[in-house]
Amino acid sequence: MPDDQLSLTFAALADPTRRAILARLAEGEATVNELAEPFEMSLQAVSKHLKVLERAGLISRGRDAQWRPCRLETAPLETASAWIDRYRDRWSGRFDRLEQEIRRIQEGPSA
Repeated sequence: MPDDQLSLTFAALADPTRRAILARLAEGEATVNELAEPFEMSLQAVSKHLKVLERAGLISRGRDAQWRPCRLETAPLETASAWIDRYRDRWSGRFDRLEQEIRRIQEGPSA
């Protein structure tokens, strides 16, 4: 698996469970137990998802005595969003030109 930041981010975001975990962390810090609550899977399985998110830099884990909160890290999401935005601008321009061409064809030859 590639280990460039963008690839790690998109690979982590490819899984619906990890996206749900990130959505929960967008509300604030949470422990592994709190993150595991809505899922019908073992704590070990949730921990594996967290490791993928952590490797991608999407979350960080703190330590406060026995409490180990997970928190959302937004920088990789911002980088992915910027990458998507660059291509969205290109696609949008192409779709605009395609729409103009379709209208021209539908209007038929001008007399």
